Amino acid sequence: MRDFSTDHSLLSINTATVRKQGDLLAIIEACARHGIQAISPWRDQVATVGLDAAVAAVKTHGMKLSGYCRGGMFPSDASKRQEARDDNRRAVDEAAALGAVCLVLVVGGLPHYSRPGSAVSHDLGAARAQVEDGIGELLDYARAARMPLAIEPLHPMYAADRACVNTLEQALDICDRLDPGRTGALGVAADVYHIWWDPNLDRDIRRAGRDRLLAYHVCDWLVPTRDLLTDRGMMGDGVIELKTIRAAVEAEGFAGFSEVEIFSELDWWQRPMDEVLATCIERHRSVV
Repeated sequence: MRDFSTDHSLLSINTATVRKQGDLLAIIEACARHGIQAISPWRDQVATVGLDAAVAAVKTHGMKLSGYCRGGMFPSDASKRQEARDDNRRAVDEAAALGAVCLVLVVGGLPHYSRPGSAVSHDLGAARAQVEDGIGELLDYARAARMPLAIEPLHPMYAADRACVNTLEQALDICDRLDPGRTGALGVAADVYHIWWDPNLDRDIRRAGRDRLLAYHVCDWLVPTRDLLTDRGMMGDGVIELKTIRAAVEAEGFAGFSEVEIFSELDWWQRPMDEVLATCIERHRSVV
């Protein structure tokens, strides 16, 4: 297991962690001041400042990208199918322009939540079939751009609206069917917030192996959780066995960044950006 105690060279900041404190350019500058060498930006943040400006800032500060958030939201009705296809191809192009190591896929839930304006459907099985079809179609485009796709399973509380792929097992089943040769073009983003509870977690981390583990995200699960989306905890403030999970991931050969991704309306989004980043560094060294 890698030793993080003396430096934070393997820390990445998912830019949602400080999205309320500044735009993407300000976040990149702040990360550089703190000696943070990697980020994972969100598409809406890139759109606000412009792709060219984002690319320039990344290059100016020598930032690496541990991922790019996000593609996905595949389920839709027929009227939104082309929209979903075009949007995901744009996401691949943006990720490639920024130099991301992967495009993270939040796959979507029922069609009327994934692509607003779609007809209402409660057929979760059909939504999951559309997810697999959509990833399969996008995979050809992403391969041509040399952009790996990382399926991020989300906690089952998001099955209806955000992601109907809810376990590593489900995500890996899709990977095995669409990329049986394990080429590195398709894998998973393992976010502890979404998978820490899974009784099959150790088994599925081993099943993923080095070639399927494309990204690793950390935060903590608070008890009680005051909001299902925007009350993630800073590492060490909750109940997740962070070192145990990282040890399992690294035992399979994962050597990438430990990416902090915290949505925190009631706490960390209310604090100054420098305080949040300094705390991320301290917890990365002592807790993660």
